[in-house]
Amino acid sequence: MSSLFPALTDGPGERSEMGVPPDEVWGRVALRFGERSLTYGALAGAAGAVAARVAGAGRVAVWATPELETAVAVTGTLLAGVAAVPLNPKSGGKELAHIVSDSAPAAVLTAPGAELPPELAHLPRIDVDARATTGGAGDAAACDDDPALVVYTSGTTGPPKGAVIPRRALAATLDALADAWQWTGDDVLVQGLPLFHVHGLVLGVLGPLRRGGSVRHLGRFSTEGVARELTDGATMLFGVPTMYHRIAEALPDDPGLAKALARARLLVSGSAALPVHDHERILAATGRRVIERYGMTETLMNTSVRADGEARAGTVGVPLPGVELRLVEEDGTELTARDGESVGEIQVRGPNLFTEYLNRPDATAAAFTADGWFRTGDMAVREADGYVRIVGRKATDLIKSGGYKIGAGEIENALLEHPGVREAAVTGEPDPDLGERIVAWIVPADPGDPPSVEELAGHVARRLAPHKRPRVVRHLDALPRNDMGKIMKRALVADA
Repeated sequence: MSSLFPALTDGPGERSEMGVPPDEVWGRVALRFGERSLTYGALAGAAGAVAARVAGAGRVAVWATPELETAVAVTGTLLAGVAAVPLNPKSGGKELAHIVSDSAPAAVLTAPGAELPPELAHLPRIDVDARATTGGAGDAAACDDDPALVVYTSGTTGPPKGAVIPRRALAATLDALADAWQWTGDDVLVQGLPLFHVHGLVLGVLGPLRRGGSVRHLGRFSTEGVARELTDGATMLFGVPTMYHRIAEALPDDPGLAKALARARLLVSGSAALPVHDHERILAATGRRVIERYGMTETLMNTSVRADGEARAGTVGVPLPGVELRLVEEDGTELTARDGESVGEIQVRGPNLFTEYLNRPDATAAAFTADGWFRTGDMAVREADGYVRIVGRKATDLIKSGGYKIGAGEIENALLEHPGVREAAVTGEPDPDLGERIVAWIVPADPGDPPSVEELAGHVARRLAPHKRPRVVRHLDALPRNDMGKIMKRALVADA
């Protein structure tokens, strides 16, 4: 297998297999977290020291705080040909104990001085020295299908499952995104995402390192940090909808932020759908469009709006190079219509897929069709030109009302266009006449004067269709969200 990080493993004087001239890269800043940074030469030493410590282990855990040491730990582990298990520092004790028991790591890597929870006390601890030096970050011999990461997915009906992501999936996804986004070693990425998730870790750290570029991690997201880094030469911004919503809210009173965003080459949103209203506000203030992409822990990235394509709000673009994508009916037959209305479940196939759920052959078998397509559980429509628009999750966002299959996402976008709505989520609930009725969960812009169900129903019916109007409106102070900003609809339904 070729190296995951040519800029690290091809030392000065050599020529990279990806065309990166290492003599030019070795002194370039690879990672910057706040005031702390490492050049590629320094990272090769620090990651090489980690690789030497973990060599021969099957798996190691990484206490994935948003610090320089986390990036060094994962990079070094991958250089050693060992699988990393990123741990969410906010995980509760029961969840953390399950992950550690299930993955059985040989050790836990962490920043020096970090206080680890008792669930990790039995593991040998390796403190990562970001200033360590070795003779170089030699790349261990590893095969394409060798595990690179074991990332635990959110448990909805049971404990989290460990998705085993092979090395080929990392390489295939990052190279496909380089094609779609025209991503090169000259790009400087700014982000403030968690590092226990594929968005922040794979795309946001390993992506720049594979290209020979730079990443500037904010530690904690802020609009001030985004403006500072984009003004100081960063070319790309990765974020989740919550972050872009905060940006959109701040733009009217912050011309410096608008000017900084206008300088960016690429603004990318992912992990959940970005409301069309926020797309439009950012475009109006900056002249720049946010592009969206679609992926999952098990598949890494499947589709994206291309840098040289149309950044169409509300869509996640077209399949990435090497990715096959189809929509299927409930009975598994392929849905061939490209009319922007016919809803089907997304299934994907390609080198970007995980290999298995660790220790769960039953769940692995259930996730794939007989001919190798992965059942994503996401519902979507396709436009005539192949653009994909996701309408929600099969389990929580597909509403069957009055004989229609309705995606919650388009109703949420319509609701957010109402001036009296700050946040919105849509679910279905049983109805004796319709089968399911549409329920809108609203955080009003003015809690003292929330919009009525009649007002919102008429608003939606005028924009979409009468059968897509909400029949019930429930007002909340805030919507429940996870660490990536996704609305936790199961929590809404459970509290109804």
